[in-house]
Amino acid sequence: MKRFLSFAGLVFLAFTVSGCLAGKFMSKFALNFEPHGVADIERTRHKADSLCPGSTAWYDSLKTIGLLKDTTIVGYRDFKVHACYVPAADPATAEGTAIVVHGYSDNHYVFLYLVRMYRDEFNYNVLFPDLQYHGYSEGDHAQMGWNDRLDVIKWIDVAHNIWHDKFMVLHGVSMGAATVMMTSGEELPEYVRAFVEDCGYSSVVAQFNNNRKQSFAFIPPDVLQSASLVTKKKYGWGFWEASSLKQLEKCERPMLFIHGDADDFVPTSHVYKNYEAKTKGYKELWIAPGAVHANSYAKHPQEYTQRVHDFLEKAKTL
Repeated sequence: MKRFLSFAGLVFLAFTVSGCLAGKFMSKFALNFEPHGVADIERTRHKADSLCPGSTAWYDSLKTIGLLKDTTIVGYRDFKVHACYVPAADPATAEGTAIVVHGYSDNHYVFLYLVRMYRDEFNYNVLFPDLQYHGYSEGDHAQMGWNDRLDVIKWIDVAHNIWHDKFMVLHGVSMGAATVMMTSGEELPEYVRAFVEDCGYSSVVAQFNNNRKQSFAFIPPDVLQSASLVTKKKYGWGFWEASSLKQLEKCERPMLFIHGDADDFVPTSHVYKNYEAKTKGYKELWIAPGAVHANSYAKHPQEYTQRVHDFLEKAKTL
């Protein structure tokens, strides 16, 4: 009996140790990808042009004439965070301010098509930040939108202090969309009037579990609990608390939900859960036919632009 108990104890210890090691691996793999920083900016310039040809030339031209500027503030956990901002095409008649939030392992460059859409077509002032551990921003890990929401709240104040608009929209893609949804549940200034989320996940744990099944199917789902504990100890937050759904339950302001019906990276099922979780205030849902992950604009640029425009016009009346 003693031998059996000793053997059982060793087996339990082995599983515990292996689970902890797997948890550390999963946490590091998900949150400490490489590269990021200055080299990452150059890596992703071509991605911006692939999503909307001419984006980087447009960006460079505005920067050359001094319209597009950089700014840095102290963000969450005292890391310096960076953003670019550009005034509306006709500043005297600006329709409002948009904050555009990029996705996982991307940076402020990648979704220039949204910056151009808001500035050139909608006549909005636009601020577009690098989230922590991305682009020119400091940071020690990807925060998956959860603590990024705290930096976005600071960027809201920065943008308002620049332009003093009475209408502001937050628009994010992928992890940026999750960031926007997570921000929407916080207490925000009254001039933050609308949100657009494009292919955001319903929660960090749900997304990581989907990634696990796609890339590490041999690893049991329990490892996510270990990885969450590692993340909690190291960075102060866990996977289960980082929920778009819980934040959406508190959101009372208008939101447009967008998702491609061919998205398998963040499965389309996420958007239905997100949409249902928001029970207060106005909401719209558009499922983009044939669009894979973060591809709805590239697949349907005119319809995407029109739907966002019409949603914003509706939101202004509410």
